[in-house]
Amino acid sequence: MTHAKPRPSTVGELRASGHKQLTVKHEIRTNLLAALREGADPWPGIVGFGDTVLPQLERALIAGHDVVLLGERGQGKTRLLRTLNLLLDEWTPVIAGSELGEHPYEPITPASIRRAAELGDKLPISWRHRSERYSEKLATPDTSVADLVGDVDPVKVAEGRSLGDPETIHFGLVPRAHRGIVAINELPDLAERIQVSLLNVMEERDIQVRGYTLRLPLDVVLVASANPEDYTNRGRIITPLKDRFGAEIRTHYPRLLSDEIAVVHQEAHLDATVPEYLLEVLARFTRLLRESTAIDQRSGVSARFAVAAAETVSASAIHRGAVLGEADPVARPVDLGTVIDVLRGKIEFESGEEGRELEVLEHLLRRATADTARERLGGIDLSSLVSAVETGDPVVTGERITAKALLAELPDLAVLDRVASRLNAVSDGERAAAAEMALEGLYLARRISKIAGDDGELVYG
Repeated sequence: MTHAKPRPSTVGELRASGHKQLTVKHEIRTNLLAALREGADPWPGIVGFGDTVLPQLERALIAGHDVVLLGERGQGKTRLLRTLNLLLDEWTPVIAGSELGEHPYEPITPASIRRAAELGDKLPISWRHRSERYSEKLATPDTSVADLVGDVDPVKVAEGRSLGDPETIHFGLVPRAHRGIVAINELPDLAERIQVSLLNVMEERDIQVRGYTLRLPLDVVLVASANPEDYTNRGRIITPLKDRFGAEIRTHYPRLLSDEIAVVHQEAHLDATVPEYLLEVLARFTRLLRESTAIDQRSGVSARFAVAAAETVSASAIHRGAVLGEADPVARPVDLGTVIDVLRGKIEFESGEEGRELEVLEHLLRRATADTARERLGGIDLSSLVSAVETGDPVVTGERITAKALLAELPDLAVLDRVASRLNAVSDGERAAAAEMALEGLYLARRISKIAGDDGELVYG
């Protein structure tokens, strides 16, 4: 059995091991290029950016640029920023006990410089994982310079140190991210005077506190996110700071329906079975909302909307299962209506659409359902189902109808087996959902009627 070689514990052992010090930007560049050469995916979990955002970001990182991601809400900007730490070395050496996690070869604070001079090759080191080298701050109007950069620590001054002594400083987020990545979300929300405090960090890589400058050669990568509307509504990125970012990259919502569905699969926590075609309905619904002139597109329709919609449909199925005693609840098209009831507040409408919100949402959901039914059931001749519903007993469904009760009402037709096969429906719940999808598609194509009862029942006939 082989044992992993123990990591060096002193700076002397580190030098003997042949370790070379790299800046954070060089480290990211080296690891990114290695991943690209090997054909590995440097961006696990990032969907829909493969041919657009990611190549731009990769070029910016290879060039050693600080980056700002610009895009509407819910486009995955924060998720993308949080994957950057995967491009750092898994473990990196730091001076043991150092306040800023300095590299053993290059101490930058007075305390670490003093210890390095006293201990020489016996200076103890520890190892920091890359997950500890990513710091994130949500910009809010009450964020202060002390939060980001630092401030004088009155306790240290009271101990007898002079006010100009660098050791009187309590360091903020940016210096504490030395040799790592700092991400600032919603950068325009920072007051302009606070943004000014970042200018030296980004250009000269030092910090200024209370009128005196600390010449700390900080090694940080600064990344940020912003919404384009923030430039006019809540604030803006000041021009000197904008100029210091080497790259400004526009993000976007998923451009392919398959990517929209993939995001839902990845992010949604679904405790009930939600058939794939219902997820497609929700993805189409989300995309139609983004195209609608009735919706305020400057605000955007977040990818989180489709995720929350899927979770709501799943919850509706679980609720029905609990009330009616279904052991394995399966979501059905009847559950789609709950999305509008629960999530309408997540959508911002244009000012001229007041009073029409419900009408707009119901129309777009019907369009999404009809488009999905045509796509999924195209080529299947449903005329026998139409005839059976028209001449026989009506089919009743609804939130209070179990899957078995619905199946018992359906006519015995071979076409329903074809529908179930096409929609990969095996269990009773899945077959009931598939049959209901076919009926809803026929209703939206105006081939059969549907009447809503007072108790939530839906009658196809």
